[in-house]
Amino acid sequence: MSELETSPDGHDETSPAEQRGGATSVALLELARSIAVQAAEFAREARLGGVSVATTKSSPVDIVTAVDRDTEALIRRLILDARPDDGILGEEDATLVGTSGIDWVVDPIDGTVNFLYDMPAWAISIAVVDGPPDPESWTARAGVVVNPSTGEVFEASAGGGARLNGAPLQVNTGVPLSHALVGTGFSYSAEARRAQAEVLLTLLPRARDIRRVGSAALDLCAVAAGRLDAYYERGLNPWDQAAGALIAHEAGARVAGPAGGAATFELTVAAAPSLYEELAATLREAGLNA
Repeated sequence: MSELETSPDGHDETSPAEQRGGATSVALLELARSIAVQAAEFAREARLGGVSVATTKSSPVDIVTAVDRDTEALIRRLILDARPDDGILGEEDATLVGTSGIDWVVDPIDGTVNFLYDMPAWAISIAVVDGPPDPESWTARAGVVVNPSTGEVFEASAGGGARLNGAPLQVNTGVPLSHALVGTGFSYSAEARRAQAEVLLTLLPRARDIRRVGSAALDLCAVAAGRLDAYYERGLNPWDQAAGALIAHEAGARVAGPAGGAATFELTVAAAPSLYEELAATLREAGLNA
């Protein structure tokens, strides 16, 4: 067994009517875990050989490495080998439209800047969803986030709870905002960063402290594991949050977005329900549509 592998643990509460695409949520989770572990080993080995920037995206500091592309290509191949009729939404390649009703939402390396600098906070994130690959429309079935640097495998299936290397996860409860460690992230756009800094002027004096790890997937898993009490961020793409949001939700967090609706590019917030309400109220005061 690889150092990153875990044994399946948990149960599947998916009804027969919900077994869309010919697989239960637990079966999809097992496949997603296997693929994510293989991709993590591939990317970790590639990192040992050194990394350089292949290109940029939204700004000169929004980078892509060859390993991002190669890792996504591996993930896509493994998915299609196992389930050729499924769709795939990935960060680095074109959307593949499937026919099964099941879509895979893939971030081959979440935290590419950390990856470039060899900081141990980057992850492979793979989610499986029903419906269009859009957070406002899909129903998440399974999610896996692997940190190759630590060997940690975070996972969840719909209704089956969340786990870290097989051990159940539970968000911190009973924490007021004044005692909360809150995670967030920042845009690659200078203008957006300025607006995000202004939100901190309201939030920071009211919280225990703020953390910026550099991987949304790991931040959401940190909420699930009780390493953060809460997390919020603007500007997340579907692949940034799909797996982590399910893992946080299954660990007991409320995960939502604008005006309490689905988590979207406009806003993602995750925390235990009571803390969520206090954090959302503060974010609204700071000008966000929480």
